[in-house]
Amino acid sequence: MSGMIRVVVVDDEPMVCAHLRTILGSAPDIEVVDEAHDGAAGVDAVVRSRPDVVLMDLRMPVLDGIAAIERIVKLGKPPVVGVLTTFDADQYVLRALRAGAAGFLVKSTPPEDLIGLVRVAAEGHTVLSPAAARRLIAASADSQPARDRARKLVASLTEREVEVLTGLGEGLSNAQIAARLYLSEATVKGYVSRMLDKLGLDNRTQAGLLAHDAGIVSR
Repeated sequence: MSGMIRVVVVDDEPMVCAHLRTILGSAPDIEVVDEAHDGAAGVDAVVRSRPDVVLMDLRMPVLDGIAAIERIVKLGKPPVVGVLTTFDADQYVLRALRAGAAGFLVKSTPPEDLIGLVRVAAEGHTVLSPAAARRLIAASADSQPARDRARKLVASLTEREVEVLTGLGEGLSNAQIAARLYLSEATVKGYVSRMLDKLGLDNRTQAGLLAHDAGIVSR
C-alpha cells in the first residue's frame, strides 16, 4: 500500500481512542481519520470516512463489536478490521474472527508494535500470530456441525488448495507458504484469492479457522 493508511478507532472508552490517536498519529504514514464510541456509530464512521483499517473494541453499547464487524464486512470494498481486546484467548475474539475480523490487537501492545501491526493489516495480512491462533483454537468449543461443515468445504478443494489452506491454518504468510510448496509468492496469492471465493470466506483468517475446524491442522 502506498500513501497514508487511514484508520478508524471504535472503542467505548474515549481515553482508549485518545491513546490510540496519539500512538498512531506519531507514525508518518498513519492517520486516524475518525473515531466512534459504540458499534453503530462505528459502522457509520466507516461509511463516512472509508478507512483502510478499523480497530474495533468488542464490548460496546448500542451495537456490540461483533455485530458491527458483520455489517462492515458486507460493505463494498470493506476495510480490514482488527479487534481491540484485553485478553487474547477471549471467546469474543474467536467469534469476531469468524464474523470477518482479520486479526486482533491486545490493548497492552507496545506503541511501536501497534504501529507495525496496523501497517501489516493495511497490507492485507493476518494480524494474528501462530501462537495466538493456537490458543484461540484451543479455547474454542468443539462443534460437530462446524467440523462437518468444514470437512465438506475442504473436500471441494484441490490437493494444492488444501496444502495452501493448511499453511493459512498454521498462520504462515504467503511467502512462507510459497517457500514450503516451491511456488512463487504471486502463485500462492492467486490460490488464496480463488480459494476464498470458492469457500465463500471474507479473508485468510476465516480460512485458517476453517482449516482448524476441518482437522487438517494439528492443534
